Amino acid sequence: MSATLPAELLSESQRAEMHDLYRHLHAHPELSMQEHRTSALIQAELEKAGIEAFRCGGTGVVGILRNGDGPVVAFRADIDGLPIREDTGLPYASTATGVLDDGTEVPVMHGCGHDIHAATLLTAAKLLAGSLERWAGTIVLIFQPGEETAAGAKAMVEDGLWDRAPRPEVIYGQHVMPGLAGTIQYATGHTMTQADSWKVTLLGRQSHGSQPQDSIDPIVLGAHIITRIQTIVSREIDPRRAAVVTVGTFHGGLKENIIPSSAEFTLNVRTFDDAVREKVLNSLRRIIRAEAEASDAPDPVIEELYTFPKNYNDPEATADVVEALGKALGDGNVIEVEPLMGSEDFGLLGAAIGVPSVFWFFGGHTQETLDADQVPMNHSPFFSPAMEPTLSTGVRAAMAAVLSKAGT
Repeated sequence: MSATLPAELLSESQRAEMHDLYRHLHAHPELSMQEHRTSALIQAELEKAGIEAFRCGGTGVVGILRNGDGPVVAFRADIDGLPIREDTGLPYASTATGVLDDGTEVPVMHGCGHDIHAATLLTAAKLLAGSLERWAGTIVLIFQPGEETAAGAKAMVEDGLWDRAPRPEVIYGQHVMPGLAGTIQYATGHTMTQADSWKVTLLGRQSHGSQPQDSIDPIVLGAHIITRIQTIVSREIDPRRAAVVTVGTFHGGLKENIIPSSAEFTLNVRTFDDAVREKVLNSLRRIIRAEAEASDAPDPVIEELYTFPKNYNDPEATADVVEALGKALGDGNVIEVEPLMGSEDFGLLGAAIGVPSVFWFFGGHTQETLDADQVPMNHSPFFSPAMEPTLSTGVRAAMAAVLSKAGT
């Protein structure tokens, strides 16, 4: 049964503490699966609030808040930053750097709001720990690393998350987006796409640019492949089904008068439907290999970079959460939207144990920012959500969702 939230959920000192925590997280981002300082801080904050906590999946943290008999509910926040040089001009802007897996040193920024997610869930956890009379059961708090690379949820599940923590009846999650601060957006059913990324290496035969007859040109081969795969969506997929195929990079050659021996490109596929996904991936393999054969080239090497699972909102659980969010924030501030073509690995946490999940979005911009010519989007160096009412909205939404199941 849902518990009613007070008009002022946070005291002045609690709000100030949350703001300080957010500023610290924002100023000290860490790359995916390297969130060592971040996870140490989160674990310390949980334990200081009297919440049992342990590491999982490398740099992930799980908190378990027990309060007698009752439902088990899980809530997830992601914690990793991005290789972006921040250009927000904030007084607490990040100047941090990190090292990618290939050894490249890069600037690091919380350009997708994961600092907000962590700060709001930590604050909600402290409020729940301090108001045991308002709810009963067990709350599993998941602070997940590596969302940006689709590595974190998988790592936590493989590290025995659901053997070490109580299995929930439902899992909740939320994400800040460039909507109006104080509002919530959600979809029922398909919410975000599954995504697959590949690196394709094309093999040719090197030759002088003046002797093309002695070459197998991987750049020409790549041009044909990239052009042809655009027909997968336009000519092979039912137009009533959604699919996107994007080639994001192409690299080949070192000098204008040398036909190189190899070239490579990377691609990304986004789909909602499993059958559509398999159709697109099979068509990609067919076209890549067929074009190589047409060029008398060796079979290209296809390397799977990562896969994001689908993000599906259970309709019944979503209806319950939407009702609770409407009571907490006002029905006019809870808006149903179309599914997003972006991707998240959140869905794997529930799918791994066959329990429903619900994921929604909360706005982070003022109306003035939204009316500007260019609105800072997630993954932009200018992404800087308004601290309030964004943070307080995230806390209120998290509390409303948890108490919709565990409230007394």
